[in-house]
Amino acid sequence: MKTLRISSLLITILLLAVSAIRSGTPVDLKVGDKAPKFEAMDDTGKLWKSADHVGKKIMVVYFYPADFTGGCTKEACGYRDDYSALTEKGVDVVGVSGDSVHGHELFKKYHELPFTLLADTDGKIAEAFGVPTEAGADTVMATNGDQKEPIYRTVTSDRWTFVIDKKGKVASKNTEVHAAEDSKAILETISKLQK
Repeated sequence: MKTLRISSLLITILLLAVSAIRSGTPVDLKVGDKAPKFEAMDDTGKLWKSADHVGKKIMVVYFYPADFTGGCTKEACGYRDDYSALTEKGVDVVGVSGDSVHGHELFKKYHELPFTLLADTDGKIAEAFGVPTEAGADTVMATNGDQKEPIYRTVTSDRWTFVIDKKGKVASKNTEVHAAEDSKAILETISKLQK
């Protein structure tokens, strides 16, 4: 009888733990924590895996709401303009949003972005980093040559930026990103980390 109660208690605890995980208990990554492994389709339609990149360079992983919107365009173009300075410091940049591969392809081409954009269409990468998201369909108009075409998004994430060091640990976390200044702030952060 005692064994049955203990078994029932263990099963109840296990079910509560699984329920908490499924209910979306948010992740709270802190500086010094091991960065989550993640993968997604990139702006060329190829599978991009963090395991192939983390540890080789310092990684900047920046989450943004949407391609072809005001703040997100300023943020991406800031990273584009500071890309040489970042690569000189041994940094690789990856932008992540819920936009489609095709949306990323158009956004990258139109703004001549030299770094990778990942299509987090199910919000799993944002979830792994603890970045808040909103579900629901949204559409932006993307520039494709001389034409505009609708780009659909089903997940919108908040604007957060992480730096992952060569050991695969979170070296910096910014949850109050100013879009137009993000790349400059990251350059300062990297300089401080490398002292």
